[in-house]
Amino acid sequence: MNIPDDEWEKYGDNYVDPFENGQRVSFFKVFCKGVESEERIRDMKVIVGGIGVAICDSKDNLIFKVSKGIDVGAEGSSSNKSCAGVSVELQALIEGLNAAFALDLKYLTFFVDHSMLYQYVTGAIQSQNSKISTLVNQVSLLQKKFADCKPSLVACSDIQFAFRFAKDAIVSQITWPADNGKGKGKLKETCVICYEDTDVYQIFSVDGCFHRYCFPCMKQHVEVKLLEGTTAKCPHEGCKSEVSIETCGKFLDPKLVEIMSQRKKETSIAVTEKVYCPYPRCSALMSKSELLEYTNSSFVGGEKCGARKCVKCHYFFCINCRIPWHYNMTCYDYKISKPHPRTEDKMLDSLAKRNRWRQCVMCKNMVELAEGCYHITCRCGYEFCYTCGAKWKNKKPTCSCPIWDERNIIRDR
Repeated sequence: MNIPDDEWEKYGDNYVDPFENGQRVSFFKVFCKGVESEERIRDMKVIVGGIGVAICDSKDNLIFKVSKGIDVGAEGSSSNKSCAGVSVELQALIEGLNAAFALDLKYLTFFVDHSMLYQYVTGAIQSQNSKISTLVNQVSLLQKKFADCKPSLVACSDIQFAFRFAKDAIVSQITWPADNGKGKGKLKETCVICYEDTDVYQIFSVDGCFHRYCFPCMKQHVEVKLLEGTTAKCPHEGCKSEVSIETCGKFLDPKLVEIMSQRKKETSIAVTEKVYCPYPRCSALMSKSELLEYTNSSFVGGEKCGARKCVKCHYFFCINCRIPWHYNMTCYDYKISKPHPRTEDKMLDSLAKRNRWRQCVMCKNMVELAEGCYHITCRCGYEFCYTCGAKWKNKKPTCSCPIWDERNIIRDR
């Protein structure tokens, strides 16, 4: 506001200060998050709270932050968890508005990700809890101190700045210095899985939720999930945050990190879109769209003839036959010239016949019936009869094969 008009006209674009009604007005964003958590400090379970505030300019540059632990008291262990959670969120909001007022900000929007809190501060609903009502009134009084102060409800992912600061405040309350016998203390933290006191530098924080566990426990958790053929999520009960592959390098073998990357890619590609390179030394996984785009960059007419170039080994293969590319030959001509299947194809066919597997005609994946009826729904969505392979239409068979065998329905304990 103190910049002369001639300087502002020349250098104003270098400042975050948009125009409104012919006057220069600075708008700011206040992200607030309150978190309470049940943690373990050695052999004790404790309820701790933390608040995080991130004040940003209109371009989301962080200009001020608050990371502060709070005493949740008996309220944190009460049966009414929703009231306790809203109370902590309100305390974070009050802290954020007080910080904005102390910085002499005039125009701001404060962001919250708690729908109940948003309804309270907008007056959509009234709380019957006296403490929450008092805190809501404090927020209302603070709003009146600004020229413009309005709330906004956003998704959890949009408030990660403040969430991280709140979790940092909680972590600061559950760590303690421990003597290592050399007169120097190291910060320790109790892992809530194994209950061991662990060096804080050996504690892993899950991205998204920031739940914390020691490296050995996380290593075992991730390895078990890999053996099950699934992606690893946060071990905390009910938490759906996915464990980031990039951060697993702190405690996992590089080969396992590579397997995790492969699993994540497999789950991200639809079954009907998956393509594996037919060259045994490569076998890279790709999506059909990714493969076509890469091929078109170096091969003209690949989409029509079926030629594809592997993004990893860079060799060409046929997308229809799933074999190395047959130059100057159509798929039909190639099959006539090579009437005998490859050795590996013979072995697969022999194994499938011996185990009574059925191949899906849509995506070519092998299906094994372990139990249940003969109505098969493949991962690609195609429905067929396991006995003869005939297609099912509108949940009804197009063949006269029996729908089930009692041996597959009733199992011996």
